Amino acid sequence: MTSIPTDPRHRERYDLAVRIGLAWRKVRRGSSTLGLRDYLYGSDQGSIEQGQMDTLDLLALQPAWRMSELADALRVEPSTATRAVQRLVNAGLAERIASPDDGRVVQVEITQQGRDVYETVAARRGELLTFILKQYHRDELPIFADMLERFGVAIDTFVDTHQSET
Repeated sequence: MTSIPTDPRHRERYDLAVRIGLAWRKVRRGSSTLGLRDYLYGSDQGSIEQGQMDTLDLLALQPAWRMSELADALRVEPSTATRAVQRLVNAGLAERIASPDDGRVVQVEITQQGRDVYETVAARRGELLTFILKQYHRDELPIFADMLERFGVAIDTFVDTHQSET
């Protein structure tokens, strides 16, 4: 168990780590999370899940994906990507097609219905980010972007380091 630091220099860092941890938790699980998820992805019969949107985001970037490439881009196991794609196919948001280069290879592409969903959610995300970024001064935004990017890299580095230990 980690003890609370008594050295004032460490105490300040500890207090900041607690604040950041609490803020991160609020972003991930806050009381508004369900409402935001419903706004972004829908709450009716035609709603999608965040993971489905992650896949649609990639499918919208290029005409077709091999399953292995899609799994790599999503940072998931191929079987997980296959299940995610199957849900999209079942919902009419994606389709499997034979590769024009090799008929034995299956590729996935977004359907028009999938593109419509993608564009709706992308517009809602844009509205959300515009609102959020208006809460900051213009000169704070590059710093915020840099820190958020470094935060993501630090998480990836932590995970990579800890996965190599097991």
